[in-house]
Amino acid sequence: MTTIGELGEFGLIARLTRGLPLGPDVALGPGDDAAVVAAPDGRVVATCDLLVEDRHFRRDWSPPYDIGRKAAAQNLADVAAMGARPTALLVGLAAPAATEAAWVQRLYDGLADECARAGASVVGGDVVAAEAITLAVTALGDLAGRPPLTRSGARPGDLVAVRGRLGLSSAGLELLRRGEDEPAELVRAHRRPSPPYEAGAEARAAGATALLDVSDGLVQDLGHVAEASGVRIEIDSTAVPVPEILGPGGLRHALTGGEDHAFAGTFPPGARPPAGWTVIGRVAEGAGVVVDGRPYGPGGWDHYRG
Repeated sequence: MTTIGELGEFGLIARLTRGLPLGPDVALGPGDDAAVVAAPDGRVVATCDLLVEDRHFRRDWSPPYDIGRKAAAQNLADVAAMGARPTALLVGLAAPAATEAAWVQRLYDGLADECARAGASVVGGDVVAAEAITLAVTALGDLAGRPPLTRSGARPGDLVAVRGRLGLSSAGLELLRRGEDEPAELVRAHRRPSPPYEAGAEARAAGATALLDVSDGLVQDLGHVAEASGVRIEIDSTAVPVPEILGPGGLRHALTGGEDHAFAGTFPPGARPPAGWTVIGRVAEGAGVVVDGRPYGPGGWDHYRG
């Protein structure tokens, strides 16, 4: 097997960028000092994430294609959560020279395919030698002339609703940690999340007052909305959509599990959230997040707590 060290930096770049599909937002793709991406709005939504081997992914748990899909998804979901349309992805890759070139190629295949799901393109990045594989991913998006949906717009009386699956990735991670791989649906959900990217546009059209991507756990992430908006969020546990496959611990996973990249938003009183959204609570005066009237925890992900 050819390694990336044998290909060299420029040989690897040529292999990875050859044939990358480029969408209509890309005026100039990989090959120059920088790419050129259209920004019709005059503003660019930008976000980035770092993924470190054995911290965010393990090669013995996930194939490279799934790692690429997941790396793209978590960034593209952040763009959609601003009410923007994802347009482009930039990828920085650090990897040992002994890494097989075919492994990296499948990683990039996953990145490109997830971009295609969201209507975006991989437009460039960088590669460098390192002792462990690390990905630095930046996603860009376009607001099409509209204001961003932020975490600070929730008001007392608003409805709280969610879109997408909750808890499956967390349950899948628990299985992998125990050395198990069934139910396979849960393991797949952890390896390759499937954000409903259309949720951002749906929420905007329905008049959402706040929106975010659920990446670190529903209760914890809604806490960011509560803090930014200066309100209290009250969740009704009986309304939370808990997939049956999660079993007895399903509610815990749905409330505290991250990485499914569902969306949570607030909507004005009397508004009807779009089809596919589930109302799980309301916004009230006060501070923090409560479930059935009480604080819920501990839970949620923090990179420095683990």
